[in-house]
Amino acid sequence: MKLLVYGAGVCGSLLAAHLYEAGRDVTLLARGPRLASLRRHGVQLAEEDSPAVRQVPAPVVEDPAGGYDLVIVTVRTHQVDAVLESLARVDGDVLFLHNWAAGAQPLEAAIGRGRALLGFPPALAGGTMDGDVVRYRALSFMAGRVPMPIGEPHGHTTPRSERIVREFRAANIKVKAEPRMDAWLKTHAAFEVPLGRAVRAAGGPAALAEDGDAVGGMLRLMRQSMAATPTPPVPRVFGALQTLPEGMLVALLRRFLRSKTAARSALNDTSPSATAELDRLAEQMRTLAGAP
Repeated sequence: MKLLVYGAGVCGSLLAAHLYEAGRDVTLLARGPRLASLRRHGVQLAEEDSPAVRQVPAPVVEDPAGGYDLVIVTVRTHQVDAVLESLARVDGDVLFLHNWAAGAQPLEAAIGRGRALLGFPPALAGGTMDGDVVRYRALSFMAGRVPMPIGEPHGHTTPRSERIVREFRAANIKVKAEPRMDAWLKTHAAFEVPLGRAVRAAGGPAALAEDGDAVGGMLRLMRQSMAATPTPPVPRVFGALQTLPEGMLVALLRRFLRSKTAARSALNDTSPSATAELDRLAEQMRTLAGAP
């Protein structure tokens, strides 16, 4: 399978490097200074604070023109609209691998009906850019306990999605077929937007954990978002946000916010790009709820 990873940030760089090292036919797309760096040094990877940097010479291109079996889009939510026109000119299926609550319709309207697949990289996002070096956590997506879900946007599993799952698994990437991927992403957004905004307002997950009233307010916003989402929650465990007592859920959320997992997660990413992504996701959720 001929693969193109569209986006050379943390997620795209990690994914392309791993696919390349696993012997897959993969090319990474980048532009500007990032393209120049990749052409000189390849994908540069370092584990967390380690001074050791290794270079992975994955092929890189500036123009996505050409034919691919699968294009994997790893740009942030607010950057998707800007890349749709160029994706329409590339042959192949397109896997959108990021936060997205707007469904497949706007994607397919731009790139062609039947081409889009949806997914989410829960562990691929675990890292930061240190100049041109990607610093990633020791528990990478290969060793993560949570598989990366991908699937068709319209609620079924197809030979196409099963073939893509096999391709990732052959590269030792933990992945699963999720036939309800659109509902999965909407559920995640209903949880993620109130959480991300509350963390930013408090100054970090640990600071939010110390304010029980703020956590309670966040939980109520999550419940409102879940109730306004037009699909049942996926995974079903998120239905507990609507049914379990508020006091119990607040205690559980505060425990999570104090944890090492929260401290090392993307919740601590306060970059303008992370904020813009959260704002775009919130806009998509307001549209789902029919709000102006």
